[in-house]
Amino acid sequence: MICSIIEPIKFLMKKYSLLLLLASVWLAPSCTDDITNDEPTENPEFSQQDMQILSKELNLPPALFNYVNIDLPEHYKSAEANEADNTPDYNQITDIGATLGRVLFYDERLSANNTISCASCHNQNAAFSDPRKFSIGLHGEQTRRNSMTLINSRYYENRAFFWDERASTLEEQVLMPIEDHIEMGMALDSLERKLQELDYYKVLFRKAFGSEKVTSERISLALSQFTRSIVSYNSKFDEGFIAAGFPEDEEQMPDFQNFTRMENLGMDIFYRGRNGGTCLYCHGTPQHVNDIAKNNGLDLSYSDNGKGEITGQTSDNALFKVPSLRNIAKTAPYMHDGRFETLREVVDHYSDSVQNHPNLNFRLKTLDDGEEGEAEVLRLKLSEEEKEALVAFLHTLTDEKVITDEKYSDPFIRNRDE
Repeated sequence: MICSIIEPIKFLMKKYSLLLLLASVWLAPSCTDDITNDEPTENPEFSQQDMQILSKELNLPPALFNYVNIDLPEHYKSAEANEADNTPDYNQITDIGATLGRVLFYDERLSANNTISCASCHNQNAAFSDPRKFSIGLHGEQTRRNSMTLINSRYYENRAFFWDERASTLEEQVLMPIEDHIEMGMALDSLERKLQELDYYKVLFRKAFGSEKVTSERISLALSQFTRSIVSYNSKFDEGFIAAGFPEDEEQMPDFQNFTRMENLGMDIFYRGRNGGTCLYCHGTPQHVNDIAKNNGLDLSYSDNGKGEITGQTSDNALFKVPSLRNIAKTAPYMHDGRFETLREVVDHYSDSVQNHPNLNFRLKTLDDGEEGEAEVLRLKLSEEEKEALVAFLHTLTDEKVITDEKYSDPFIRNRDE
């Protein structure tokens, strides 16, 4: 609501300097200058003159790719999905905003030495994760944790990002790797000046925000729009889920006609569980995401305390964000430290090796949260066939389209002279 009344206030600001002072104090907590100063151009398509400038560096179509009006299936438009959608009112996805975000995402000039982009650690072919155990920064140093997938970031309802959830919003998260001394090593004020000199950003920022001015706030908004647009909904699971009539009771999921016997057995294990444990509670919803950082019993003692390092609370020690399982077959290695190279190793862990850490999530214990008694660690204790079946089901979450779609791909012409 505050943002919607900014334009009238701006008109009064020009006449009344006192009102300017009061309004600037009042509006500061709710809206940034970049959201209020300018508006996107009315015609989002690029002109012939724009294309002459852009085509020197970029392979972009004159008519923008569709990022806004995606034909999502019904289970992505449900009340549950809408409630989980973390898109803020002030940063709704636009086709031009996501286009700018795509260019920023793949631009190595966002790093201090022009060698690292966001895509360096979030590869489209690897479902926007990193196939390396740890990512490599601008000086060859390794990051501390594995780079998780960005797919379905839009559906983290609690809005927190990174394994330790230190970023409270996606808008905050997208700028942190740029400033990180290991990853991209770029001060934001220096980045603003650097990008302001590039002709293609003058076009893109003008189209997206109404002026050529490059600011870190605008970079944040555009990168967030592009990231939220990366949604997976074209998997074999989605086909079966739709054909089955969008079952509401996930614990009673019927066999899917398009699944093999092993895939259906794996889905039964995933949703109904074995020996008192089930994957559903931590990886439920059709988007296969979870909002609450959890400990999943990797070790009894951790050198990396995850969320506890941020909050300082003992009860948060060794809690880590739960990534989406969408395209999980493409995002190896697994866990925050990349310790598991295959899905079979992951399944073996939950079947046989969960450790009874003091902060182990109650879903991996024999007693529910709040129940009295001595809780013991819960393991699925799967047979060999059941393990293979669960891996087979996890492969049905693969969406080939999202990892090959041009609108999510690198737009740069890479044979340019540096």
